[in-house]
Amino acid sequence: MEDDQLEKLRYPVGRFITPNEYSTENMEMWIREIDELPSQCRNAFQGFTEEMLADNYRPGGWTARQVIHHIVDSHINAYIRFKLTLTEDVPVIRPYLEGLWAELNDSKNAPPEYSLTLLEALHRRWILVINNISEIEFNRCYFHPESKKEFMLKTALALYAWHGKHHLEHIRIVKRKFADVRA
Repeated sequence: MEDDQLEKLRYPVGRFITPNEYSTENMEMWIREIDELPSQCRNAFQGFTEEMLADNYRPGGWTARQVIHHIVDSHINAYIRFKLTLTEDVPVIRPYLEGLWAELNDSKNAPPEYSLTLLEALHRRWILVINNISEIEFNRCYFHPESKKEFMLKTALALYAWHGKHHLEHIRIVKRKFADVRA
């Protein structure tokens, strides 16, 4: 597979780019994208078979099952990062080894329904938090020890909106592969 084809499969919505502008419209769009992700994921998994769940979106990539469990793992961490940042002065967040988490038994074998249900509840709580963050609080930062950088909550909001779209498209890639085979 060519490098540009692999890049398109790896980053089907493009790589994350830190925004230059945090307009009200952008902030509202990112909040809406985070809010809508659980129902979009649930819809994307309609009609998935065990064979589809075991297929990956690209050579060497995670399976569709691992992707949905990863989204939840990542967004649980994001939710905690938001709460830490709102309650502490520039907290140092705890990175995690997402690749190794994806290899654990729950990520490789649990039904997607477990994570779909958890994602719905998690995002309801997260949106309650997000909708009550003031403009000033969105400028609060956490420190990421791996990148050795501070991240503002408004940048994290954009990042996790992108993250959801990024992995939702991975799930849709798998679904389209099987639709193409049936056609």
